[in-house]
Amino acid sequence: MRSYRSLALSFIFLSLLGVLAESMVAEAQRRKTRKGGRGGGEQSLKEPFRGLTANDQIERGLFEIKSSGVSTKPVVKAANLLLDGISEEQRQRTQYGVHDIEWRSWDNRHFYQRKGVGFNEMSVKQRELAFGLLQASLSAKGLKLSKDIMKLNGTLAELANNFEEYGEWLYWITIMGEPSETEPWGWQIDGHHLIINYFVLGDQVVMSPVFIGSEPVHATSGKFKGTIVMQEQQDRGVAFMRSLTAEQQTQATLTKIKDQNNAVAQAYRDNINLDYVGLKTNELSDSQRQGLLAVVRTFVGTMSEGHSEVKMKEVEKHLDRTWFSWVGGTDADDVFYYRIHSPVLLIEFDHERRVAPFRSSAPSRDHIHAVLRTPNGNDYGKDLLRQHIEEHHSKASHTHETLSK
Repeated sequence: MRSYRSLALSFIFLSLLGVLAESMVAEAQRRKTRKGGRGGGEQSLKEPFRGLTANDQIERGLFEIKSSGVSTKPVVKAANLLLDGISEEQRQRTQYGVHDIEWRSWDNRHFYQRKGVGFNEMSVKQRELAFGLLQASLSAKGLKLSKDIMKLNGTLAELANNFEEYGEWLYWITIMGEPSETEPWGWQIDGHHLIINYFVLGDQVVMSPVFIGSEPVHATSGKFKGTIVMQEQQDRGVAFMRSLTAEQQTQATLTKIKDQNNAVAQAYRDNINLDYVGLKTNELSDSQRQGLLAVVRTFVGTMSEGHSEVKMKEVEKHLDRTWFSWVGGTDADDVFYYRIHSPVLLIEFDHERRVAPFRSSAPSRDHIHAVLRTPNGNDYGKDLLRQHIEEHHSKASHTHETLSK
């Protein structure tokens, strides 16, 4: 009997050690990805833009200036219509230079003081023009998702009885540079749980960073009852994880413990180092590869159809250098986090702790954050912009030398 009890106690002890070890892994992962935090947004914006790296190195030669074959004329037209449709005073605080730090000054939280022209001050006609810019730039799915996130922010205002911090129209638009079919420019929408940065150079588009999320994710009452978001990103993610073999799931899983927020590449995290971790996807079966691409498409597919296909081809080109990682469980009601990371794409999906109208210590499926970034220096189209400037500077220098002879 004593031997049996000793064995049982040993088993319990080892089980507790396993739980403790898993918890330590989770904490180490959190600390590693958050290492080098900048003490607030203002401090991070003082740092020159570098971009998201792996192994603390920017990989060059991933992005090039070339025709995408997809016209951006509708986007240029829609941006000009919006600028022409707002007052001169509104335009003065809406338009910034293409190099302006305002690109990087976004925040997914509700209390941040935004710049630009707000939907809350727009006339009905101006709102139509603003949504016209989103419609020209996004797919039908992307436009609907954007509008639904805004509506659910209205639901949150109802639930929290706080219409100063939350609301359907508390979103702002800025234009960077002059809308053009040849010169670099872009636009940004900035608000609680919805940020889109949209850079344009010729017929090329870089749409990142993108932040999408909601709390709640489903309106069960109120003005927007029935509105629901982020279910495809959630369901496709867990479906892919379940499609992996037991060995592959073990490789992908950083920890089964999901007791905190895990997303790391959100606001003011333009220059973080994030090493590849989890399961390298170069040995996936054909069906598993298609499953992973289906997850990616739930994010990339928010762009206009033509430009989303251009981006998907870029992702596929680097599919053998892509990593998938997971935190949490895979049962029907489990909360989880997943990351898809390649040289040209970072996606994070995270079930977060509740913040409003009440707080929770544990993550919930009713509060979701997700982010899409372009690593290696091309968030905000920065690498394309750098190349454009270098090319034109080189041409200008050559012309000056020729004229001087």
